[in-house]
Amino acid sequence: MPILATFFGIVVRIFHDDHNPPHIHVEYAEYEAIIEIKTGKMLEGKLPSRAKKLLEEWRKLHVREMEKAWVDAKANKMPGRIAPLE
Repeated sequence: MPILATFFGIVVRIFHDDHNPPHIHVEYAEYEAIIEIKTGKMLEGKLPSRAKKLLEEWRKLHVREMEKAWVDAKANKMPGRIAPLE
């Protein structure tokens, strides 16, 4: 479960053997969610509104990098880290 980024207590991961659509796994405190990379749609779980807003801001900045990380992960390559939201 490679970590793509961590910021403001949010941990963003991607799994090597995951299913479509391309998505990220997000942890924040006791919350967990699965977020579609392209649209930002929450596929499962929930996040507090502040964490959700921060994640969406970050997602919009890094969609292409996450899409590449998805392709790398599916090819069993280690995806690179993505810059955190500052």
